[in-house]
Amino acid sequence: MSFIDTLIIIIFLTATVIFGLMQRKYNRSTDDYFLADRKLPWWMSMFSIVATETSVLTFISVPGLAYRGDWSFLQLAMGYILGRILVARFLLPGYYRSGVTSIYETLNEKFGLVIQRSASLLFLITRVLADGVRFLATAAIVQVITGWSITASVLVIGVVTLIYTFSGGIRAVVWIDSFQFILYLSGAIISILFIVMTVDKSSISFLSNALDTGRLNIFRFDGNIFFTPLNFFSAFIGGALLSFGSHGADYLMVQRVLGCKNLSHAKKAMVGSGIFVFIQFTLFLLAGTLLFHFMDGAVLEKDREFSTFIVNYLPVGLRGILLAGVLSAAMSTLSSSMNALASSTVMDWFKSRATLKFSKIVSLFWAGVLMTVALLFDESNDQVVVVGLKIASFTYGALLSLFILEKLPWIIHRVAIFTGLFGSIAVVFLLQHVGIAWTWYIAISVLTNLTVVIFIQKIIKCFIKNDLSRTN
Repeated sequence: MSFIDTLIIIIFLTATVIFGLMQRKYNRSTDDYFLADRKLPWWMSMFSIVATETSVLTFISVPGLAYRGDWSFLQLAMGYILGRILVARFLLPGYYRSGVTSIYETLNEKFGLVIQRSASLLFLITRVLADGVRFLATAAIVQVITGWSITASVLVIGVVTLIYTFSGGIRAVVWIDSFQFILYLSGAIISILFIVMTVDKSSISFLSNALDTGRLNIFRFDGNIFFTPLNFFSAFIGGALLSFGSHGADYLMVQRVLGCKNLSHAKKAMVGSGIFVFIQFTLFLLAGTLLFHFMDGAVLEKDREFSTFIVNYLPVGLRGILLAGVLSAAMSTLSSSMNALASSTVMDWFKSRATLKFSKIVSLFWAGVLMTVALLFDESNDQVVVVGLKIASFTYGALLSLFILEKLPWIIHRVAIFTGLFGSIAVVFLLQHVGIAWTWYIAISVLTNLTVVIFIQKIIKCFIKNDLSRTN
């Protein structure tokens, strides 16, 4: 990198830290620190959701999917929109009626504290593992940019992110997320325009040829529906259920809409985020296709196509702006995870000690855990974006099932609930072993959970009935 590019990155990162430190004065209670006193604008919450879920993975993986193949990944984004509509319709009203800080507190009302903490534990495990992959992806980008080792990259990103998250709480996290979303989406547009204006051959002609050769194909109906992840039915249904689980039962995403002032604003933020994710995926897939044209189809290292292009081909200054956006947007995911992990830990496990000072200490603890887990991960043969989604799929079915059961008018025995949880997680391991597409994990997991719960509940009722008969 040139001196100008380096200076731009330093200025952006420094400004991010300073902004986070400035938000410290607004944090007077845990409600401020975790929900910004429920005064977040809905559009800002919407942008924060998009930035949190797709920042790093979008930058490093989605353009590469189009570079090496087609646009079939967009089928997932279609399902995402439907999934968020389901969240807005069936789950958000209950969260707002209860007035909770952590969504798992609503489970306590029906199932008790043990189930609440069990759900929280599943969330904590999922977020640590899934965001460990995301963190590794972030460090991989920094490695391409700077030449640092993965270890050095993890430590630098982790420390800088910790400073503004620790000081500013969710208010700083959401504001910075929103800014970074606009910045890196603009970066995708700038990259597309740069390629179009730079290549010798007509980009329009190339896109026309790409359409004829199938590189712009969105819908895929080939392959077995249960074994091909990007078959349309598999991807659309899987995307809808993944979004229903991630944005309805994963506190990392729901936390943002709980910070809105009312339910109507929360619904706008939730559904709107699905639409913007679709637009964002479209832009990055277009960038990947045009990048294939720009590079004449050269074979590049997996998950490094777009970052390699930014570093090696963009002009001085423009390159620094995009790299600063990539780095800062990457840190938004990590900062969101730190705050959400701390919030769930405090409100679900240590509510009696829910002070601002204790909340910040817990944030510091989870920052250390995330950095450690990232250092233990290694890049697999799958695209990083798919690895992250697979990890989430293991527990989202179990979490989503709890909130579905909570809506039912039955009194459900704790033994039945726990048996269903274990069954729904175990079946995902089985599905992976037999080769079922990961897009079906959540659907089958939820069905398994509900079936096991109903079966065990009937057995328990029979035992209780027989005991009463003997007593009489």
